[in-house]
Amino acid sequence: MKTLLRLSVLGAILVAAIAAAPQPQQPMLSHNVFFKLKDPSPSNKQKLVAACQQYLSDHPGTVFFAAGVLANEFDREVNVRDFDVALHVVFANKEAHDQYQTAPKHERFIQENREGWESVRVFDSWVKTAGAAARTAPPGVANP
Repeated sequence: MKTLLRLSVLGAILVAAIAAAPQPQQPMLSHNVFFKLKDPSPSNKQKLVAACQQYLSDHPGTVFFAAGVLANEFDREVNVRDFDVALHVVFANKEAHDQYQTAPKHERFIQENREGWESVRVFDSWVKTAGAAARTAPPGVANP
C-alpha cells in the first residue's frame, strides 16, 4: 500500500513537472505586403495606409504592426521601388496569422480596397528576435 501511495505521489509530481516545463516556442511569422496602386496619387496612398490601420491593426496575436508609403529618398541600386504602400505585421505564431487571414476585418479591407490595386505581393517569413537589444528601437523612434 505504501509503495502504491509513493508511486501515485511520484506520478503526480512527474505530471506536474511536465505541465510546468516550458513548451517549445513557436516561431513568429512576419507578414509583409507590398501594394502597387492603379492611381498612385498621394491621396490614394494615404487612403490605403489609413485603411490598413483601420482594418488590419489590433488583431489577436499581433506582435508588431506598421503601414506606410514608399520612402522615396532611398534610391540606391539595391532598393526595390516598385510599390506604393507597404504593410508589415508580425504575428506571435502561425495560428494568429491564419486567424487574421479569415477575420472579418481583413476580408472587409480586401473587399473595400482591391479595386485600387494594380498588384499585391506578399512575403511571409519565420522570424525571431535576437534578445533584448532587438526589441529596442533606435534613437528617435518610438518602441512598438
